[in-house]
Amino acid sequence: MAPKPIIAIRGAREHNLKNVDVDLPRDKFVVVTGLSGSGKSSLAFDTVYAEGQRRYVESLSAYARQFLEQMQKPDVESIEGLPPTISIEQRQGHATPRSTVATSTEIYDYLRLLYARIGKPQCYKCGRPITQQTAEQIIEILMDGTDGAKLALLAPLVRGKKGTHKDVFERVRREGYVRVRVDGQVQELKDVLTLDKNKKHEIEVVVDRITLEKSVIRRRLADSVETALKLGDGLMIVTGNGEDRLFSTLYACAFCGVSFGEIQPRLFSFNSPYGACSSCDGLGTCLELDEDLIVPDKTLPLKDGAVEPWRRLGKRMTIRYNRRLREFSDMFGVKPGVAFEKLDADKRRILLRGTTPEDEKKHKFWFEGVVPSLMHRFKNTESEFIKQRIMGYMTETPCLACNGKRLKPEALSVLVNGKNIHEATSMTIDAAREFFLTLPLNKEEQVIAKLILKEVRNRLQFLTDVGLTYLTLDRKSATLSGGEAQRIRLASQVGSGLVGVCYVLDEPTIGLHERDNKRLLDTLIKLRDLGNTVIVVEHDEDTIRQADHVIDVGPGAGLHGGEIVAQGTVAEIMAEKRSITGRFFSGADEIALPAVRRKPDLGLAVEVRGARENNLKKVDVKIPLSCFVCVTGVSGSGKSTLVEDILHRGLARALMGAKDKPGAHDKILGAAHLDKIIEIDQSPIGRTPRSNPATYTGAFDEIRKLFAMSKEAKARGYEPGRFSFNVKGGRCEACEGQGTKVIEMHFLPDVYVVCEECKGRRYNAETLEIKFKGKDISEVLEMPIEEALQFFANFPKLQRVLETLEEVGLGYMHVGQASTTLSGGEAQRVKLAAELGKASTGRTMYILDEPTTGLHFADIQKLLRVLNRLVDLGNTVVVIEHNMHVIKTADWVVDLGPEGGDKGGEIVVAGPPERVVQEPRSYTGQYLKPYLAKPATAAAPVAKASTAQA
Repeated sequence: MAPKPIIAIRGAREHNLKNVDVDLPRDKFVVVTGLSGSGKSSLAFDTVYAEGQRRYVESLSAYARQFLEQMQKPDVESIEGLPPTISIEQRQGHATPRSTVATSTEIYDYLRLLYARIGKPQCYKCGRPITQQTAEQIIEILMDGTDGAKLALLAPLVRGKKGTHKDVFERVRREGYVRVRVDGQVQELKDVLTLDKNKKHEIEVVVDRITLEKSVIRRRLADSVETALKLGDGLMIVTGNGEDRLFSTLYACAFCGVSFGEIQPRLFSFNSPYGACSSCDGLGTCLELDEDLIVPDKTLPLKDGAVEPWRRLGKRMTIRYNRRLREFSDMFGVKPGVAFEKLDADKRRILLRGTTPEDEKKHKFWFEGVVPSLMHRFKNTESEFIKQRIMGYMTETPCLACNGKRLKPEALSVLVNGKNIHEATSMTIDAAREFFLTLPLNKEEQVIAKLILKEVRNRLQFLTDVGLTYLTLDRKSATLSGGEAQRIRLASQVGSGLVGVCYVLDEPTIGLHERDNKRLLDTLIKLRDLGNTVIVVEHDEDTIRQADHVIDVGPGAGLHGGEIVAQGTVAEIMAEKRSITGRFFSGADEIALPAVRRKPDLGLAVEVRGARENNLKKVDVKIPLSCFVCVTGVSGSGKSTLVEDILHRGLARALMGAKDKPGAHDKILGAAHLDKIIEIDQSPIGRTPRSNPATYTGAFDEIRKLFAMSKEAKARGYEPGRFSFNVKGGRCEACEGQGTKVIEMHFLPDVYVVCEECKGRRYNAETLEIKFKGKDISEVLEMPIEEALQFFANFPKLQRVLETLEEVGLGYMHVGQASTTLSGGEAQRVKLAAELGKASTGRTMYILDEPTTGLHFADIQKLLRVLNRLVDLGNTVVVIEHNMHVIKTADWVVDLGPEGGDKGGEIVVAGPPERVVQEPRSYTGQYLKPYLAKPATAAAPVAKASTAQA
């Protein structure tokens, strides 16, 4: 009997892995789990994936390798039986606003082809079907022009193609023409220079130049039109009065004279000049000055600075604008001491937008207006400071020319089954799948569209299988969460149908409600059944139980982890006493219910009224203060829109004068009960290796002060700045305080070498001579936080910061660990620790979006203790969460739904968890019920409950 195929890893020492030997079964569904920081990602991504990718890249030629991102060889003795590896990580969506769900899945490419081949063009002016124009009709349209008008008739020969096109110029010269228009410039043929072969060009031959004289010109015009159409393969361009008109014997409206060029896929691309709206260049939005930002406080009178930008553009401009405000007051009889909101609507409009011709007739005055004045200044100033300041009063608004549809009118007037391409991509994935499955086509269209529709339907089905039915196809990639972006890439991989590959995934269940987990797991099983190895780093209980093989890394985190504690089936994991994962699965450990829930006082609440952004259906919702509030619901139900776009932005603007415009709603009541609102997200705490937990929390400032207070430092006159690796003085100048140098190796990966001068210690020899309790500054930065806690035991201010880092479960982390090496969950907990370390007013609202991302059951226990400690101080904590262990411990739950997308956006139920499970429409209630069945424990991990205080 042949041995089972395995991936044999020997001597893995990447990061905190302790010389690990482990065999992963091939062609199986393998889950790697363990505490945060235990070494899961080091094993799955930094060892297995990195080595597979490195081997692939090394198989390429030296020439090809220089264009690819090279990966360092992982610190491992050997890996045998490793198939090609593909990583599907949790990267945030693309930053470019041009990337959408449809473009990133290639669905849009197929739709462009579909619309170009079977689309029915209609006139965008009158709505009639487009028919072909005859040469006679074109002549009649031109003859209707003004007598004496000067026209040029051009035949397009090259449209948007790269090359030098010498053959085109030679043919035109042989046929006796003397002028051409190249890229918009009319030239004589003898003067045309060699074109850049790498750029796209437009070349038209000038067939005739005519002055319209209706009595004598018709025969000549007819000859020229026929010649131009023949040369241009049915297309011709007529220029006159500084504009071009395209005529076509292919597509044109007989009533309006609107002509279409040849309908090609590029007409439907908003990334191409041939299809993109010319006003917004295909973005669908334009930056416009926002009146709410210009006058943020409408209770202020004009003389006290109601028009904010006019008092923040420098002293000289403030004097000038004050003079304009006095002129406005004199012209229109406005008292400067009257609040802006009490001016009548007409006067407010004139102040902000300026006078119209009708206003000038009525009032006998002209006034430029704040918005036109600022736009003029923005366009004409050379000062970057002024531009940035004015941009602070701008928001993105839909383009007025295309109404946010991104495309030219010609593209939007081509229909398939009554929908243009923008309407097709505005549908949710669920609705689009139904639309393309039931598309009525005649026999000819069926033959043409058969392969295109097959690809579109398959991709839509894959997106449905990974639980993304609620997304619209035109959703910008930049607005997707890491989990959504990962599942889109997963859907693409399933569609590729590859066999014999090792897929490595990072927590694919993030952002998924438990209802949608099964569909995702079925997709992963399908990948495995195709003949692939699927390795998933995951904490989700359903996923772990579904796995063929589980590897538990631990037993602790950081220095206390890096070992294989247990592996095999879930039963084998539970049997291992050292496995913390096993203890939670067996019930020996649990996240218990709170002994007593806080009783929310709805009279002391923040209330959002009339929330209607995105799919929210004008909902009213109360968030009780001094409570732990959980906002939940299936994916796409409107949770992030309600909490982040409306509640957070609305309160941030009201309490802290933030510029971000909140989503559409009527009003937010109860803001006076709070003094600030803070969002603690999973974005990096810094983008360079110079940032670390000590610098972010302020602990490093205290450490540097302690070193500066030592006798030797005082004797030498060293200040705290001497012990910073970011400024000259104490740092090693050879590596500028980095500890390493980067050597570029052209077609090999960059090599990071330890600095010869400081041996990786970041500081110069003189600085390292200063000791505190026998250790230099470099050794302190290398300490784990739990060790530093003992080392600095007698320094209360520093002790408090380090204790909070320990409390949030980061004791294993080094004091000076580079922020670039932190996961999103670790970064979020560093931010939580920084907040805990501050003096509390008890009137703060904290907002967290899925704080359990990347957290093990034991880590969730610690997180809940910290969040409840914030609430016990009188603050309010609002979390968006799907994790049932978190939801069951909340004081108040707001459940949105009942479905995602258009079928969501309602408040299904709001109340304590016990009320949620009683609501039959709530999917959250259905999945939460078993978690509430376990008895509450007095020794609950959450902080003891307290009643809400004002």
